[in-house]
Amino acid sequence: MTLESACLPVPSEAVMPFAGSLIVTDPSRHLNLYVLALVGALANVAGSAIAFWAGRVGGKRFVKRFGKYLLIRDADVEKADRFFHKYGYAAAFLSRLLPIVRTYISLPAGTSDISFRRFALYTFLGAYPFCLLLAWAGTKLGKHWEQVHVWLDKANVGVSIILVALLAWWLWHRLRPERRPSSVSQTPQVDA
Repeated sequence: MTLESACLPVPSEAVMPFAGSLIVTDPSRHLNLYVLALVGALANVAGSAIAFWAGRVGGKRFVKRFGKYLLIRDADVEKADRFFHKYGYAAAFLSRLLPIVRTYISLPAGTSDISFRRFALYTFLGAYPFCLLLAWAGTKLGKHWEQVHVWLDKANVGVSIILVALLAWWLWHRLRPERRPSSVSQTPQVDA
């Protein structure tokens, strides 16, 4: 869970349900659903802190210097700044409920001027119910985990096709030259 929030693609959608399934399949571990969710949420905060401070310490300078190699434009950083100034902590909270976004939201948050303490609080408040829901789903899957694993393997093909299509679309937009704002033609005004 820490790795996912530190911008590494480790899906919490697999980690937390599996942990929840252990409540049912291995009672000798004496796991508790609410404690699992708490640990998952705290791990999310830890990973988010890593990404947040990476963005805070070197984010804007890094993007200015190397962003073009990562297909990140200066305008993207400016959009992220405006977004966090407008939605800041609500974005930190709501992003924890969105796949993919939850993995990467902390880095641009760090490049903005928002308070780390409040960001961490809202991250925890958003991550806890999400982790609780996923762990609870794991308890319901319980002993059927192997069947779910087979189903997820089949679903991976569809998800992979969608992700490749989205990546292709994103690359197509990124590799196009940036549009320059058209200058307003100045025609002389005639006084009547």
